[in-house]
Amino acid sequence: MFSKSKINEPGQKAAEATPAAPAPSSAPVPPASDFKATAPKAKPPASVLSSDLHITGNLKTTGDIQVEGTVEGDIRAHLLTIGESATIKGEVTADDVVINGRIVGRVRGLKVRLTSTARVEGDIIHKTIAIESGAHFEGSVQRQDDPLNPGKAAAPRAAAPAPAPSAAVSAATAAHKSDS
Repeated sequence: MFSKSKINEPGQKAAEATPAAPAPSSAPVPPASDFKATAPKAKPPASVLSSDLHITGNLKTTGDIQVEGTVEGDIRAHLLTIGESATIKGEVTADDVVINGRIVGRVRGLKVRLTSTARVEGDIIHKTIAIESGAHFEGSVQRQDDPLNPGKAAAPRAAAPAPAPSAAVSAATAAHKSDS
């Protein structure tokens, strides 16, 4: 288990300890500095718009917003929480939308949740939706794989059905003429 040479010769043991000590201490230092360089920054807290705040204009962020006041304009965010006392008049677009208050306008989101206190007057375009009992909603609901990009999803659907009905009408007209 132990070697006599290491026990009996302290000079050799000290020499072995000296090179061994810097190597382990220098080896973890680069990964630690690399880890710090690649470590993600802490996510900032949500921006809170208090109940006494009235905003006229559009809001756009890659972060999170919690609205308790009134916004007349469009809102785009990562996570958008509409408080019970909040009123939004405009289009809302976010990855995740939680509605506790009132929205008059279109809602676009990957995940949309209407709580029991929600009041929405407008269309909801979503990937997934949850509507709690008691929520008030007037409008249409449409599921899309990519609700955040309206141009990409709307253009192919509008263009594809147009040729098919005209071809069917032409075929029906030709069949009718041949019967005459």
